[in-house]
Amino acid sequence: MSMCNDTQFHPSSFLLLGIPGLEDVNILIGFPFFFLYLVALLGNAAVMFVIQTEHSLHEPMYYFLAMLDSIDLGLSTATIPKMLGIFWFSLRYISFESCLSQMFFIHFFTAMESIVLLAMAFDRYIAICKPLQYTMILTSKIISIIAGIAVLRSLCMVAPLVFLLLRLPFCGHHIIPHTYCEHMGIARLACASIKVNIMFGLGNISLLLLDVLLIIFSYVRILYAVFHLPSWEARLKALNTCGSHIGVILAFFIPAFFSFLTHRFGHNVPQYVHILLANLYVVVPPAFNPLIYGVRTKQIRERVLRVFRRKDR
Repeated sequence: MSMCNDTQFHPSSFLLLGIPGLEDVNILIGFPFFFLYLVALLGNAAVMFVIQTEHSLHEPMYYFLAMLDSIDLGLSTATIPKMLGIFWFSLRYISFESCLSQMFFIHFFTAMESIVLLAMAFDRYIAICKPLQYTMILTSKIISIIAGIAVLRSLCMVAPLVFLLLRLPFCGHHIIPHTYCEHMGIARLACASIKVNIMFGLGNISLLLLDVLLIIFSYVRILYAVFHLPSWEARLKALNTCGSHIGVILAFFIPAFFSFLTHRFGHNVPQYVHILLANLYVVVPPAFNPLIYGVRTKQIRERVLRVFRRKDR
């Protein structure tokens, strides 16, 4: 008897279990996620508003920051509302099409964030190592080209994942022990070889690692240039311009790094730890990024405070 006579090729829906092992505290877990989502929404929207309305912030560095904020809004909105539905209302089912859509946007925004962070590192490299050429190199046209490349590369990385999953039979398997849909979590439910999915996924990880290496290379060059400046005051001023970007990089890559390590090598680590780390990876950066830039960037901080003072009056 053929496989498809007994089972559906694609299930009509998947069951997201949330965080197995922590079902008793689901309601409590939902509150920090809700708080982080609120911070991400308000913080990123505020920073984007300030960049748009403050003429002094119409510079390449802040254009890249606006891109990062829009990506963070997309990433948090693609994940957290469904998580809260699972934690607070037991809305665990998600249709097959919605699951693939969520997977697409999570991986798309993640790939976009990586390349925008690389572009921001390039921006700091030009600003510190080639300050006299800064405005000639990072023109509006070049920034538009970088944004276009970021979108196209992310599409090339993520769109094939959808088709690689559509070709797989699932033999009735529909339970995903996670809070959201991601590529390998769906692929592992298939009752056919997923070797191509694994190879393509490793290729995508290699591209993200390349971004990391290029960011590190940029900062090696930046540090080399900074420590050749004549005075400590000039060195501290140059390093201060990089502080916010370094904080954002760490907020993005550290949770991703620990999630990857526990997933690959932490076979004795409880499953709920794997899932919590994977959640931090998509929840923490969108909430922390506007706080980092809001606190460390004088123009953004003063503009936001000015808005609140007007409301108080």
